[in-house]
Amino acid sequence: MAVQADGGHVLTIEGLETDQGLHPIQQAFVEKGAIQCGFCTSGMILSAKSLLDQNPEADEQEIRAAISGNLCRCTGYQKIVEAIQSVKDQGSVS
Repeated sequence: MAVQADGGHVLTIEGLETDQGLHPIQQAFVEKGAIQCGFCTSGMILSAKSLLDQNPEADEQEIRAAISGNLCRCTGYQKIVEAIQSVKDQGSVS
């Protein structure tokens, strides 16, 4: 709940982009075709970032569990998982 964030740090999708451009996870979603209508994209990307910040070596099952709270009706999740795995494999999470 929002009240639980009081005094904490809240990262939004807008906070990922830097002066150098998109965050590697955002860029991977574009490159791998993981963006369709865009409705779930913010949640998927932020969930992926949180997972990879905590576990840079997450496997496919862990990735799928991490994004399970976000519903996607467009991609069938495979492209989303592939995008997250590609960032993990490049080692460019931060």
